[in-house]
Amino acid sequence: MRKIIELKNITKSFDGEVVLDNISLDIYDNEFITLLGPSGCGKTTTLRIIGGFETPDCGDVIFMGEDIKDVPPYKRNVNTVFQRYALFPHLNVFENVAFSLREKKVPKDEIKRKVTEMLSLVALKGFEKRSVTSLSGGQQQRVAIARALVNQPKVLLLDEPLAALDLKLRKDMQVELKNIQKATGITFVFVTHDQEEALSMSDTVVVMSEGRIQQIGTPVDIYNEPTNAFVADFIGESNILDGVMLEDRKVAFAGHVFDCVDAGFAKREPVDVVVRPEDVDIVPEDKGQLQGVVTSVTFLGVHYEIIVDIKGFKWMIQTTDFCDVDEKIGLYIEPDAIHIMKKSEYSGMFGDYSTYSDEMEEIGEVEIGELAEYEEQEAAPAESETEK
Repeated sequence: MRKIIELKNITKSFDGEVVLDNISLDIYDNEFITLLGPSGCGKTTTLRIIGGFETPDCGDVIFMGEDIKDVPPYKRNVNTVFQRYALFPHLNVFENVAFSLREKKVPKDEIKRKVTEMLSLVALKGFEKRSVTSLSGGQQQRVAIARALVNQPKVLLLDEPLAALDLKLRKDMQVELKNIQKATGITFVFVTHDQEEALSMSDTVVVMSEGRIQQIGTPVDIYNEPTNAFVADFIGESNILDGVMLEDRKVAFAGHVFDCVDAGFAKREPVDVVVRPEDVDIVPEDKGQLQGVVTSVTFLGVHYEIIVDIKGFKWMIQTTDFCDVDEKIGLYIEPDAIHIMKKSEYSGMFGDYSTYSDEMEEIGEVEIGELAEYEEQEAAPAESETEK
C-alpha cells in the first residue's frame, strides 16, 4: 500500500506539559486506522496535528511526500468529522452537504449530482429538504460524514464521532462507517477510547498512553499479542501476573510451572504473564494446575464472569459453566493460552481483579483511612473518661 501520511518525531506540549512525546506513525492509502487510548493519551492532539488545527513543537508532518506542518487546515486535502458534528442549524440537509461546494463556486448541476451521491452513500436519500434539527443523532452524524466526504478528501479524520450515540445505534454506525470507508477508498483516521469500536472497524490500531505509542498492529495482533501490560489491560480483560521464564517454552507463575509457546527469553528472566479470562478452563479442584475459591459470580447473558481468589490474587474467568460463590475449583490453562511479555514501566500496575479500576481502589483506600481516623477520634473521649 502507498504511504499517504508520515508523522516523524512529533512532540507537542501545552503549558509545559508534554502531550506527545516524540511519536512517529505511518498511515497508508485506503486504510482504516484507529488511534486508541484513555483520555489524555494524546490521540486527539495527534488527529488535530494531521488536520492542521495544532502545530507540533518539533517533528515533521509529511502528506504524500510534502511537509505540510505549516499548511493551514483549509489548504490540506483532509476533512474532519467532529464529535458534535458542527452542522448548520439554519440549513436543510442538502444545503449542509452542499455548503463547501457552493463556497468553491462548483456548478449547480455538479453540486446536485455530488450531494445526491453522498446522501445515497450514507443512506439519507429523500432527506434532502429535512431540517437537520429534526434529525436523530445517527442521522445528523450521517449528514456530517456526507458533508466531509463530498469534496473527496484523501483523508477523513473522525474525532470520537460515535460517543454521543446509544449502544445499538453506535453498533450500527460502526458497520456503516466501515462500509463507507471501503466504498469510497478514502483513508479514515478514527479516534476513540472504546476498545470494541477499535477492534471491530479498524485495519490498524494504534494504542497510545501518556503521549507515546505503545503498539501498532491489526486488531487480532493487538488482542492476541499485546506488547506490554498496559496494552494487555486496556484491550479487553486480562489476568496479568509476575512470572519467571525458566527456559524456552516453560514459565513459572502463581506457584506452578507451565508449558507455554514463547521462546527467546533469558533463563530466569522475570516476565509479565497474560492469560485472557476466556482461555481458562474450570475443572474439579484436584484436576487443576491452580486451585482457588470463587468470590464473585456475575451472569452476563452469554457467559458468567467469575472472580477466583488464588493465594490472594483475584483471577477473572469467563465461562458458560456455573460456579457458586465460596466453591473451591481448579483452573487449567493450555500452553497456547499463556502469553509472555517483557517487563515494562507498566509491570505490576494491572491484572488483579480485586476491583475493576484504580479509582475504586483509591476510593477504598481513602474510606479505610477515614474509618481508621474516625475510630481513633471516637476512642479518644472514652480513654479520657477512663483516666478520670
